[in-house]
Amino acid sequence: MSVQASAVHDHHHDHDHHHDHCQPAPDGIYLISPSGAVSDPAAVDLACQRLQAMGFKTTVDRTALAVHERFAGTDKQRLAGINRALKQKHPVVMATRGGYGLSRLLPLIDWAAVAQSGKQFVGLSDFTLFNLALLAKTGAQSFSGPMAVGDFGAKKLDDLTAALFTEALSGELEILSFESPDADKVDARGVLWGGNLAMVAALVGTPYMPDIDGGILFLEDVAEHPYRVERMLNQLWQAGILGRQKAIVLGHFTDYKLAKNDNGFDMASVIKWLRSTVKVPVVTGLPYGHVRVKATLPVGKPVGIATEKGMAYLVLDEH
Repeated sequence: MSVQASAVHDHHHDHDHHHDHCQPAPDGIYLISPSGAVSDPAAVDLACQRLQAMGFKTTVDRTALAVHERFAGTDKQRLAGINRALKQKHPVVMATRGGYGLSRLLPLIDWAAVAQSGKQFVGLSDFTLFNLALLAKTGAQSFSGPMAVGDFGAKKLDDLTAALFTEALSGELEILSFESPDADKVDARGVLWGGNLAMVAALVGTPYMPDIDGGILFLEDVAEHPYRVERMLNQLWQAGILGRQKAIVLGHFTDYKLAKNDNGFDMASVIKWLRSTVKVPVVTGLPYGHVRVKATLPVGKPVGIATEKGMAYLVLDEH
């Protein structure tokens, strides 16, 4: 499921270069820590420097570096950080990192206020819960994409991840193309939704699970053995969710170790099971997940997906 960077980034713009220069400069980003504690504050500083070099003003929430047990502060502190983010001036609110912690806050967040703030929220991993609860409760869109610590504060910032982030936020990214050698044939439109598989599965049966028919569901996970990935997909299938989608788009499933008793059972086995059981088109190779090159994806936005000759095209903006 490798992605060549050159294949990922495809504007389909005729007026690419002069187009960029007449765009207003990016604005500001407010950083919050709604989940796990930040273990390396220097990474947040580095992220701020990099984002500023890209043209974004940055402000770090005053409790973003707080620590309480494994969390970035108490539930009350993290909730207050989200509430401050709604009232401050920067248009973009980014999570510093994922981990665990948003599950506790879902019933405490004023989702109508989040939607009415008009802010663009971005994060992934544990932040999937925020993206999906916001969509379920209000229909508002947000972004699943890079975060301060793991991406903009990494030893080396991936240029493509940075470019895709800026273009997604400004609405310039019209088509995201990527290699998908084994993709099923599909040409469909639907609401784009999903994120981290474990988080999507954790929302089943809760009021924070979006009820989406004919959607385009994208998924990734990290440090989950293929049998656990399959078990979570089975949960979504048996809950009646997978069969209602137009396409299932898989990003990267990374950092797991196979055991001797797997006897060849790997992610390829999971995908084979998924195809034969759910009978919804499956597209692999989405540049997304706990990997260096990741797209910034609009959760809750109607999009198109098409495959042709080993390539997949996610149409984010149709003119």
